[in-house]
Amino acid sequence: MKSVGFVFGLIFYLQALAEGSVFGKWKTIDEEGKAKSIVEITQDGDSARGRVIEILNPEKANAVCEKCKGDKLNQPIKGLEILSGLKETKKGEEWSGGEILDPNNGKTYKCLMRPKDDGKKLEVRGYIGLSLFGRTQVWQKQD
Repeated sequence: MKSVGFVFGLIFYLQALAEGSVFGKWKTIDEEGKAKSIVEITQDGDSARGRVIEILNPEKANAVCEKCKGDKLNQPIKGLEILSGLKETKKGEEWSGGEILDPNNGKTYKCLMRPKDDGKKLEVRGYIGLSLFGRTQVWQKQD
């Protein structure tokens, strides 16, 4: 009977951890409140990375990154890695130290992510230099 309780306790604990996780699929919402894409954030060793897996505007479904640099220039935005190198800096509260690419202007920014509302939302901040100088989007968790 004790082992059954342990198993249920372990399941509850793991579920609680997953609820505040940055990993999974997220609907990106711009500063004007418009849904733009679905980004899947995955674990890569001890860091997080994210890739666009769906573009929500059918007119832009085949868009390419015209302003990107290097090997991302003219690559389809769908499938493009836009988050990389983020590491958990505050257990369950904050990920930073990585970068985010804005495919609209081709620029790469430092990035900070914070799970909110029991993991239902993800605050994503791109900035230059200090975190004070940037912009924040709040993405919504997808099932």
